[in-house]
Order: sequence, then C-alpha cells, then structure tokens
Amino acid sequence: MLVRGVKYLILFTMLAFLAAFVNSCNEDEPEPNVYNPTPYEFPSVLGFPTKLNIPEDNPTTYEGVELGRMLFYDGRLSGRTDPDSLMSCATCHVQSFGFDTNLDHPRFSDGFPVGIPDDEAPNGRKTPHTVLPLVNLVYNDNGYFWNGIVHKSNMQLGNPDLGVPEEEEFNFKNLESLAWLTIVAPNEINGDIDKTVETISNVPVYPPLFEQAFGTPEVTSERIGKAIAQFVRTIISYRTKFHRYLRNEAELSQSELRGYNLFFSEDGDCFHCHGGSVLMTTNLFYNNAKDSIFTDPFDRFGYTGENSDIGAYKAPSLINVELRAPYMHDGRFRSLDEVIDFYSEGLVNSEVVHPLMKQASEGGIHLDDQQKADLKAFLLTLTDPELISDPQFSRPSELN
Repeated sequence: MLVRGVKYLILFTMLAFLAAFVNSCNEDEPEPNVYNPTPYEFPSVLGFPTKLNIPEDNPTTYEGVELGRMLFYDGRLSGRTDPDSLMSCATCHVQSFGFDTNLDHPRFSDGFPVGIPDDEAPNGRKTPHTVLPLVNLVYNDNGYFWNGIVHKSNMQLGNPDLGVPEEEEFNFKNLESLAWLTIVAPNEINGDIDKTVETISNVPVYPPLFEQAFGTPEVTSERIGKAIAQFVRTIISYRTKFHRYLRNEAELSQSELRGYNLFFSEDGDCFHCHGGSVLMTTNLFYNNAKDSIFTDPFDRFGYTGENSDIGAYKAPSLINVELRAPYMHDGRFRSLDEVIDFYSEGLVNSEVVHPLMKQASEGGIHLDDQQKADLKAFLLTLTDPELISDPQFSRPSELN
C-alpha cells in the first residue's frame, strides 16, 4: 500500500509540473478574441414610437454603429482612391442640412446630387428626385425612397444590368439595402461592389472594426450594408422646439402657437399627411395635387402598378424642413414660402389626387398673409439645432 501511494504521489507531481510548464509556455500567447458586442440603447422619448424597424439578423450594437459611421463618411466607399472620385453617403446626406442635400451644397448647386462621372457621362448623371433626409428612419416601416420601393414586401433581388447578382444579400427590403444600391447606382456612387469591398479591406483601420462589430475581420458587402444601416438607425431627431414644447420643456410664441393650431386643423389641412405623430409624417404616399399630367416612371405607381398611386410620393417628415430646400420630389419649390403658397392657392386638381387633398378642387386652402406667417413660424420650430451639430453623428476624426 505504501509503494502504491508513493507511485501516485510521483505521478501527481509529474502532472502538476507538466501543467505548470505548459501554462508558462502560453503566458506570452494572446488570449483569443471574444466576440461580445454591446447592444445599442435607443433613447426613450415621450410620444415617440416604441416599435423599431430593426431586422433580427442585424441587431444594433455600439461597435456596429461606430463602424457604420466610419463607412458613412468614407469616400473610399466608392471603391476608388483618387481624391476626385471619392463619394460616400455623407456626400449627399449632410449633417448640417439635417442629413439631406440643400441648395447651398458645395458640390450640387440645385439640390440634386450628381453621380461620379464615367466615359458615357463625363459630367455625371443627376438623380431623378431630390434627396430624402436620413432622420428617424428606425421608426419607418412603410418603405424607403420617394416611391417606397425598398420595403420588406419587395421580392426583387440584385440588378443584373448593373452587375449585381440575384442573391439574397442584394435585396430591396430594408435600410441594409441602401448601401449596395447607392454604390452601384449610376447617378450616385456609380461604382462596383467588389471594388468597394476590396478597397475597404485594404484600409488597415477597418478589419479590426469589422471584427469588433461582426466577430471576424472579413469585409463583405453585406456587412458594409449592415453597419451603415445600424448607424443610420441611430440618427434620431427629438430635440426641436416643437418636441420640447410637447414635453413642457419650452414655450411657443403666439405666432408659433397659432401656426401649430392651424397646422393641426382642417383649415390648415397639413396634419393628415404630416401629422398624426411626433415624426411629422405618416410615412405614406400621396398625390398632393402638384400636377394633372404624370410622366415620372419613379412615382409610387411605377412600383405598385396601382392606379391610385399615379403621381403619388412619400410624405417626407417635416422635421428640419427649414434646412432642406429645394422641396417636393422634383425640387420645384426653393423656399418654405413657395411651399405654403402652393398649398394655399396652387393646387392642381385631377382624377388621381389623394382624397385627403380636400381643397384641391378649390385650388387650395386659401390662407391670408397672417396665417401664412404663423404657419411658417410653426414650421421653423421643427428645426433640431442639436442634431446638426451632435458629434456622435459627425465625421470621425480618424478620417480627417
């Protein structure tokens, strides 16, 4: 028994020594990275929707948002490195303009973006419509773009004409789709997805960021779209004077208050399309009596084929509307005064005008000068000065 005990003691000692030796050899080896992204906390704001449009396969994390912010501002998203050929999401969606394109844009003089030139279009191609702002889109479940073509019900995949394969990652279902669509659109980045992936992969800062956001350093078009979508979903505007008034944090002037009451009355008739919630839009589509002849292939009818959608376009949010001239899908109005005048006495009746345009047959709602001034005063309360200067939405210093 004593001999057997000694044998066990010797064996135990040898195993302990071996374990200590192995551990000492591994002391200098780095521990494997653990993929543990931090869930993003969206602000809880009084009156704002609690339902968020976030796909199950792309949860929002702080790591994903930061990667998305880098990509959103990086001109190399075009797949090019020549300074004259750089273009990113932020080229058109400018923070100081409420993430829209303005008449004062340094690159696009009339508020319409122009795509990167090529041999067939040496001056670039102009976008068919004005830009829509990338604000509060996490609350929108009714489709993106002026005609709502990007929606969960759209079964289209890819675009063979632009060299995009008909694969599931190239769908038209949600904000994730906007990245690849923007990259290949001839009137936008006018690029090649494979070149974009290659270019981004070769930038040293990115593989570690992709690893933090998605678990591995691999750069793919799908991950690029997911990261940018995560960032865009965090662009939320709730600090306007109007929103603070609703939260009893600010007071409206007498003119602003009269404009507020007019806006939400049948006399002003604005709230049917732009009210109903603090988002200042229903996110639905309307023919708002701009014309009686319709030739634009990219209206709502061009997507749905429904006669009721002829000449119909999304009612954009009026948050930060002061910053976003020109107005309407075709940019026909250059100021808020022109827009107010249009709804007051410029409506054009037709068989396909939306039923909510109740005064179309009379040419408009016919406001007097004081009412127009009050309505404009209220619209100016929808500007969010904090959003347009908030560093969490600004260009990252790493790209400067």
